[in-house]
Amino acid sequence: MAESQSKIDLYAPFERDTILEVRASKMKKMRGLDVMSGIDKTIIDGPVYVGRTGLEGDESDPTFHGGIDKAVHGYCSSHYLSWASEHPSAAAAFVPGGFGENLVTAHMNERNVCIGDTMIVGSPSALTSNPDSCLLLQVSLPRQPCFKLNHRFQLKKFAPLTWKHSRTGWYYRVLRPGFVQAGDEIRLVSRPHPEWTIERIQEYLHRNQDDEAMNAELAQIEELGAESRDAFKARVVARAEAKKKRAEKLARWREFRVVERHQETARIVSFVLEATNPIVPPPGDEKSILLKPGAHARVKLGNGLVRAYSIVGPPDGASINRFQLGIALEPQSRGGSAFLHSQVFEGHVLQVSANFTNAVPALGGISHHIFVAGGVGITAFLSSLEHLQSIHVSCELHYAVRSSSEIPFRERLDALLPGTVKIYDKTKNGERLNIESIVSNIPWNTMLYFCGPQSLMLDAAAQVRKYNVPEGEVHFEAFEADISGDPFEVVVANRNDKTLQVQGEETLLEVLQKEFGDEE
Repeated sequence: MAESQSKIDLYAPFERDTILEVRASKMKKMRGLDVMSGIDKTIIDGPVYVGRTGLEGDESDPTFHGGIDKAVHGYCSSHYLSWASEHPSAAAAFVPGGFGENLVTAHMNERNVCIGDTMIVGSPSALTSNPDSCLLLQVSLPRQPCFKLNHRFQLKKFAPLTWKHSRTGWYYRVLRPGFVQAGDEIRLVSRPHPEWTIERIQEYLHRNQDDEAMNAELAQIEELGAESRDAFKARVVARAEAKKKRAEKLARWREFRVVERHQETARIVSFVLEATNPIVPPPGDEKSILLKPGAHARVKLGNGLVRAYSIVGPPDGASINRFQLGIALEPQSRGGSAFLHSQVFEGHVLQVSANFTNAVPALGGISHHIFVAGGVGITAFLSSLEHLQSIHVSCELHYAVRSSSEIPFRERLDALLPGTVKIYDKTKNGERLNIESIVSNIPWNTMLYFCGPQSLMLDAAAQVRKYNVPEGEVHFEAFEADISGDPFEVVVANRNDKTLQVQGEETLLEVLQKEFGDEE
């Protein structure tokens, strides 16, 4: 492995390289997390069969890895020397196999490997005497890093550095199954897209996402795997749709009919609202109408008020055409919750803003997520919990209620993985939520979320300050807000003191997201 650890010209053209190591693994629990992963791969001695979906005996989390387009992962071992130099605290972990790669090579890298490259793999003698029996691979995708790299190297926010430096690795699809072992040669057979190196694709996949011409060109490359190609296609469609929306000046408010009303608890009622005139997504872009977990809907009430509420579902996914709210009847209600509880039933039509806001941050590089909620505050986080578990991300919920009879959406909470939910019921021996205990014992690289009554939020803010939780690792979610007010303007200090106008029926969050996008 001396060659792989020496300085190599990463921009030197590639025509052939040597397979230094072949690695595979079964799924295992990651250290310190209740999450399974196939990233910890070990060296395989001797030949191993490579089928259409990868190496025999190799396993991976199908949520983000594996499949035809991600059958085999390749990585340049020369990168490890740079990583170790840049992150000395994790230097011991930056060795071949660290990124969970199957094939370790030293010369091939993101600067000289192109999408669609076809490679033949075998011993020099087999490649000469019987090439038709040799393994045939095609470069299909750049590797998309996830939080598991952060956790593996114990470096917060490490994953984005991999694409910023173009050291992600890449995936192969298998065009012809065959065998591979350490010492085999890997040779370039054909290169249909010499202008599209992995590094250049990452430029438009991550660093420069607004280039319309490049998005359109990349969306047409058939050899590019669905994960990235669909992302470019979605941008093309979204851009066209945005232009269409601006041109048509879509109506600000839409009509929604209450199709379901359910008494969740004595204080909380849930409503399922469906658009009377649904928006049809463009063909092939059905996901464009889905709402992110943690979204808010602004509702016009018949008494002239406008309220913003957390969207809690439904569990099969909320969309701009159908979503669920959970509303608690507040003792001091000035008309919002009281109106919905007493005057809104199935068949009732409400006006809902066409603009949905996203409040709960979507952070991809976090190892573990802790949600703390009280009462109806669960509505802000339930869909996020369900989403995180659906993609196998570690999370937990601490939920304080007055009594077990006041737990809404009980079936959905019970459907979360065992051990996810801890309920604090005041009627059971005075069981109380201890926020200090939670904050003072948070695991490494954890995000905290809080939503509940004022007493809970004040305590949470105090404990976060006491234990110096970084600002970017905690989120405070507000309860429903009366947003029927007078217009005002705000100066955004970290955007060159830009002045924005907030109209009487807009939220500041909506205006910020409209102006600057959903920036994390």
